[in-house]
Formats: sequence, structure tokens, C-alpha cells
Amino acid sequence: MSSNGGVNMLSGFTKTCKGLAVVLVCGHIIVIHIFPSSIIYVELIPARTIPYGWNLITASYIEQTTHGVVISTISLLFIGKLLEPVWGRREFLKFIFVVNFVTNVCVFVSAIFVYYMTLEEVYIYTPLSGFGGALSGLLVGVKQLIPDHELSPFKIKAKWAPSIMLLLSIVMSFFTVELATCVPILIFGTYVGWIYLRYFQKKLETKIKGDPSDEFAFSTFFPEFLRPLINPISSIFHQVIWGRSEVSIESKGYTVNMDALPGSDSIEASRRRQRGARALEERLAAERLKSIGRTTEPHATEKV
Repeated sequence: MSSNGGVNMLSGFTKTCKGLAVVLVCGHIIVIHIFPSSIIYVELIPARTIPYGWNLITASYIEQTTHGVVISTISLLFIGKLLEPVWGRREFLKFIFVVNFVTNVCVFVSAIFVYYMTLEEVYIYTPLSGFGGALSGLLVGVKQLIPDHELSPFKIKAKWAPSIMLLLSIVMSFFTVELATCVPILIFGTYVGWIYLRYFQKKLETKIKGDPSDEFAFSTFFPEFLRPLINPISSIFHQVIWGRSEVSIESKGYTVNMDALPGSDSIEASRRRQRGARALEERLAAERLKSIGRTTEPHATEKV
């Protein structure tokens, strides 16, 4: 039974995620172990990004450590099982590319800014890379899709996964230099992923852009007692991004592109959660059937 359960756990990964996992593994082996001198060209080193501007793209797919590759590939495979069937392959890849690229741009600008504030060259000459930006953004996608689903074996609701991941990363960064360099990538990846899903992701079946529901507001990343403090701040950022105040969007019946469509935001958010829960239930049911088939097959053979 345990061996069948292990096989069952490792089934159902999408071809897209398997391909990306191969890219991460090969990128690590080629750059870190075979051609380490290529690091200055493909990893994000802010002082060298000009003229090597392509490292804003390539850096996301180069993991610096073996355990980083393991964590990234396993996380990608399992999160991809949930999101890609609902989003579609094209949107899934688009999300990963956009979040990775914008995250690297934000990290680059921040490193340059901190350098000019402190004149410490470590901020612009430390190589930065890894798939953490996309992974933290994908966790936001899980929060949006199945917020109340408990993630095994951690027994935490999916809506808290991004917040807990960031909190643990920040705490652990005080003890490991390696993780300290990853924290900006994780923070920007989470925020960029939320901005994309909140304001820009297109829903082909409804023609609605983004997710303006109250259940996906920025303050939902924080505990209940902090939300009265977070909401006014997030409203200011919303006004900067979208040019409007984020005051009771749902009560006004707006979509994110501010076309009047009464009630469409809450209805679409509910439908999205239902699709996510249904897709998850169907996948789990299919895996249970496979597991039952593997369990009964030996007995049938013995009978014959």
C-alpha cells in the first residue's frame, strides 16, 4: 500500500512542469558545475546587468545550490498540478515568465538604490538567481484558486501559504546568508504575482480582467487584526496603479478595468474557486481510483 501511495503521489504532473523542471536541473548543472565562469553572464549581478541585460530573464532559471534545485522542481511539479489545468498551458507559462522578469527588474532597481544609499558594493556584485519569484507568485495563485483547501501534510489553509512562506523565509534569513539573498526575490515574486492576478489576468470565458473580490484583497495576506492598518495603505497603492481609490469595489459592482458589470466580481471569484475545488476533487478522485486499481490487480492475478 505504501509503495502504491508513493507512486500515486508522483503521478499527474503536467508536461509543461516536467519541461520546466528539466530546464532548472540542466541550468544548474551546466552553469554551476560545468561552466561556472558563465555565472557573470546569466545570473543577476546588478553591476553587470548593463550590458548583459538578458540576465533579467535567464537568472530565474539558474538555481545556485543542489537543494535549491530540489525544492524548486518539487514545488513547481506539485503546484503546477493544481494551477495549469485551470489556467491553461499558455496562461501558466505567461504568468511564470512575467512574474520572473518583473521580479528581477524590481530586485535590480532595489539593489542599485540600496547601493547608492549605503555605497556597499556587496549589493551590486552578489549574484542573484533562482526560481523563487515564480514559485512565490504561484503560491498566490493557489491562494486565489482554493483558499480554504488544507495543504497536506502541513494542515494549513492555502490562503495562508504565501504569508507563512514569506514569514519563515524572513526569519531564517537572519541565520543563513544564502536565504538572505533570496528574500527580496520571494517578496517581489509574491507581490508581482498578486498584482498580475488582481489586475491583469484575463478570463477568456467571461472577458473579465483580474480578480477584484474582497477575498483576494492585499490585506488578506495579513492577520485579521492588522487589516484595518493595511487597507488604507493598499488603497493608496491601488490608486497609484489603477488611478482609482479601492473603496468597496464589490459594492460598486466594478470589474478591475472599471467597466460597470454589477456583481460580476464576486460571481467570477466564486466561480473561480468552484472550478479550482472541482479540478482538485476530480484529480484526487482519479488518483484514488488508480490507487485502488493497483491494489486489487495483484489479487486478481493470484485468483487466475
